[in-house]
Amino acid sequence: MISYTKVFQATAFSSSSPKEVEILKEHLFCINADGLIEKVVGPEADDYKYLLDLYQGTENFHRLADGQYLLPGFIDLHVHAPQWAQSGTALDLPLYDWLNTYTFPLESRFSDIHFAKEIYEDVVATLLANGTTTALYFATIHKEASLLLAKICTEKGQRGLVGKVVMDDPEQTPENYRDADTQTALADTEDFILTVKELAKSVKQGVYPVITPRFIPSCTDEALKGLGELAAKYDTHIQSHCSESDWAHTYVQDRFNKNDAFALHDFGLLGDKSVMAHCNFLNDDDAELFANTGTAVSHCPISNAYFANSVIPIAHLHAKGVEIGLGSDISGGFSPSLFDNARQAVISSRMLDDGVNPSLPAEKRGVPNSRITINEAFYFATAGGGESLSLPIGRLAENYAWDVQIIDTTIASAKLPIYSTNEDLFDVFQKIMYLARPENIREVWVQGEKVHSRM
Repeated sequence: MISYTKVFQATAFSSSSPKEVEILKEHLFCINADGLIEKVVGPEADDYKYLLDLYQGTENFHRLADGQYLLPGFIDLHVHAPQWAQSGTALDLPLYDWLNTYTFPLESRFSDIHFAKEIYEDVVATLLANGTTTALYFATIHKEASLLLAKICTEKGQRGLVGKVVMDDPEQTPENYRDADTQTALADTEDFILTVKELAKSVKQGVYPVITPRFIPSCTDEALKGLGELAAKYDTHIQSHCSESDWAHTYVQDRFNKNDAFALHDFGLLGDKSVMAHCNFLNDDDAELFANTGTAVSHCPISNAYFANSVIPIAHLHAKGVEIGLGSDISGGFSPSLFDNARQAVISSRMLDDGVNPSLPAEKRGVPNSRITINEAFYFATAGGGESLSLPIGRLAENYAWDVQIIDTTIASAKLPIYSTNEDLFDVFQKIMYLARPENIREVWVQGEKVHSRM
């Protein structure tokens, strides 16, 4: 006899390709004990009525109410977890000054495990409430606090990919916030990897250690080389910042006489489990290297508006075969919502396409073919994020994790302008993507388990 732990009957939206949204009207989603989607059944299928009759009325059956829809859980590819404490403030300086004036002093406080616990519990809960089922986290240089973040992800049910940050270069890091020395940084990283891998055995949704050189300016050559070797030894994910701003991009060129992408590659830090944040100044050679190595870009559109000194040509990079996902970049980006970041991704792309200098003639003002649609932004926030991490997440399809958010368009305080029961479903999707707020996220599930609900 067929046996599923849960069966959901719902209308859902999922990416069938980067530019196409699949509308799954009144489908059945059959979830197995591992929290995976074992079967997706449409109303026209021969076994639809059989499954409906078998499960309807049981505690395993979940039918969404009228006005409720399923979206895949969002995948945030760039979160500075400690910076949640300053989110929404301190956005007034260029990147280098911002880091040294605000961010490094804040992150240095995470040597206090009690302070770290308060912030980390809150940021994980906040991201879940905003529909983020998977997050790629930068922690701090502190091993114990970084391990605590991984543990909190397991306890709250979020799929967390967590990195203990490495900052060992005394020329570019403050004395009160850097690793004791290179060997300590590498030893702590290896110990962190082993401990998180052991922790992962206890949870269904997974928690993953991530090799995390903050960015090239914060690390010595010896540290970068050692981190590349650890990544190869333990087959871990890798994250860093790459060609984010004029300052960061120029610093690397001056130090190595090459762009970030090639410098990182020389240290063994690019690959199909690598995600590089920002990447605003990638050229075509860099993009080709990313595409060939399977390295993904975490596009952080809100943060980029503050710190990147440019608008990233995201459509161009994607057309070159580079994997793309979305990141909030808390707190360089003020919003923990990937809804907000998807909207900004579309807005920024249109500004790049049209141009922003009204003194120039229209035909010289912008960069043609730079626009992306809300469909593409949705893809980056879901399926693109899953592909970037090389994990079976981000789609409502068979053999993918049951990571979903249930969107209620009828919430009194956040009602979406849907006035007909026969509203075109693609229009409903667009209204959700442009108008949904946290109040509309009724429930969040990760790997088949409910991890957030709003009454």
